[in-house]
Amino acid sequence: MHVVDLISIDRIQCDLAINSKKKVLEKISQIFTDDVSSLDSSEIFKCLVGREKLGSTGIGHGVAIPHARMKSNHNKALGVFIRLKNSIEFDAIDNKPVNLLFALLVPSLSNDEHLEILSNLAKMFSDEELCRQLRQAKECEDTYSIIRRWEEKKIH
Repeated sequence: MHVVDLISIDRIQCDLAINSKKKVLEKISQIFTDDVSSLDSSEIFKCLVGREKLGSTGIGHGVAIPHARMKSNHNKALGVFIRLKNSIEFDAIDNKPVNLLFALLVPSLSNDEHLEILSNLAKMFSDEELCRQLRQAKECEDTYSIIRRWEEKKIH
């Protein structure tokens, strides 16, 4: 599955002024439910927090990939991309604050797909040039285009 297929312009937010891990997880939950009405914001939040308790999803270099498996009537993987105005503490593996987040929700039975998507996201966010472009993008549409172009280059 392509990363760009997980998101939509409606699930990309740029320059959000959020100052804590809890608040950003709440915002992610809200973005999912604003776009997909069949999802429950409090359930998403609970699942994301539960996953964070197992270990931080902050992968380093200012990036986090909060993710969770959910039992719901939505049967496909979904993503939310957030760029924060200011970096926040996220208990990342390198102890550096985070300002780029790609949140992922997958159906509870999608084990292989879940791991494949996480692997693709880790590869994507290990590209320093891509992260630089995402941090400098002016509009949400630009962010979507940057991710799409990165994936197209990866495929060819």
